[in-house]
Amino acid sequence: MNRTSDTASTSPLTNPLLLVMVLAAFTSVLNNSMVNVAIPAVSAALGIAASTSGWIITAYSIVFATGVALYGRVSDSYSLRATFLSALVIFGIGSLIAALAPSFGVLVAGRAIQAAGAAAIPSLAYGSVARLFPAGQRGAVFGTLSSAVGMGAAAGPLVAGVGVTAAGWRILFFGTLAVIGVLFVAAWRYLPEASGERADRAHRLARLDLAGGLLLAGGAAALLFGLTSANHAGLAAPQAWGALITAGVLLAGFALRIRRAAYPFAPPALFANRQFLSAAGIALLSQGAFIGGGLFPTPLLLINQMGLSAFQTGLTIAPGAFSVALLSPTIGRLSDRFTPRAVLSTSLTILLAGLVFLSSVAVGGAPWLVAVGLIIASTGYAGVTSPAANAASKALSAEIAGVGFGIYQLFFFLGSGTGAAVFGSVLTARQATGAGALNPLYTHGAATAAFSDAYLVACLAVVGAQGLLAGLGRAPNLSTSTEEP
Repeated sequence: MNRTSDTASTSPLTNPLLLVMVLAAFTSVLNNSMVNVAIPAVSAALGIAASTSGWIITAYSIVFATGVALYGRVSDSYSLRATFLSALVIFGIGSLIAALAPSFGVLVAGRAIQAAGAAAIPSLAYGSVARLFPAGQRGAVFGTLSSAVGMGAAAGPLVAGVGVTAAGWRILFFGTLAVIGVLFVAAWRYLPEASGERADRAHRLARLDLAGGLLLAGGAAALLFGLTSANHAGLAAPQAWGALITAGVLLAGFALRIRRAAYPFAPPALFANRQFLSAAGIALLSQGAFIGGGLFPTPLLLINQMGLSAFQTGLTIAPGAFSVALLSPTIGRLSDRFTPRAVLSTSLTILLAGLVFLSSVAVGGAPWLVAVGLIIASTGYAGVTSPAANAASKALSAEIAGVGFGIYQLFFFLGSGTGAAVFGSVLTARQATGAGALNPLYTHGAATAAFSDAYLVACLAVVGAQGLLAGLGRAPNLSTSTEEP
């Protein structure tokens, strides 16, 4: 197989290009899910408070949000292979710094550098599918990528538990570095040089519109930081409202920039395309509902209210994660056979049913009921990720597949980040009142009523996503040709 890999096969077992992307997606998610579990060990080893240790996650999230859209635009102008390899180098440098970190500050810096490289993986993986695979095969490939993400999320806690127990927390970063080395060799060998823009190579830097990209990335990062700060310190905290005002100013500047630049970071028509915006909105709301409103409060419920250990909590959550990994490829193929809208309609209903079950029955009940609720919700979530990506791809031409999916992934990532902040605030506020649950179907005690309310509010996000299904009709592919002077 040469560097211009054959993309006829939708199986990573017979398509080396897809295998590289699947392993990269798995590694990226595995890296983050491992670190989440290892935070108590890191805190103890470096002598930091639990509240301070949250920056290990926050720094990664903010930088990731900043980079996810930028990489997509870069791959439209520059070689997919060169962009991917450069990102892996940055990811690897960050992993090495984190593994050798002598202090907490150096560890946080390493995590930020990790994110600066890892941010490329979702944008380039999904963008390359939209660019290199025909429309009738994309759903299956998106499903395979979603399966890799689910496997990474499910395996992370187990790998971290074994690794930290056997060799300490640093082994997690050394292990990530080793996998990145293998990925680098495979990417060098099999990824194509393909980029969306082949003309005017001498003007590629000018066509990137770095200023527009930085406005978008900065606005997204400020939004995430503001919501996270509001969750921890309240909306009245200067860092919270200051960051949110900054986000509004930067995003307004981005909207103005793409209408005036000769070569805008993204074509303005992209943000007026009903198909694309509906798919991105569904991704944001469903991700926020499932990750922020479903998975985020669940460990707190199981450990703090039900008295489970961290290992028992992992066993309770793992079946849901594995169901995402197992079902995603099949559901992706269904979105090719039928329409993404039909599959999404069914899947969102199942996701809603799972969250209603958690809010009404599982909270305050036995842990196995929580596991059942998560399996139902995870089944629905598995049916959202790849069909939503498939729907978004139908609105993108090859010329803007990179930036289009970079922005789509930005919506997707912001869903989990903002969801955790929003539903965390709901949980905190309801716990402070000590009032009974809002859900009339909830019949358990007041101690867990706030968790019922958090799951119930997550249901509203799913209902909002269902309302966006009407926008998933036929839409012409967008390209830069209609926007350039």
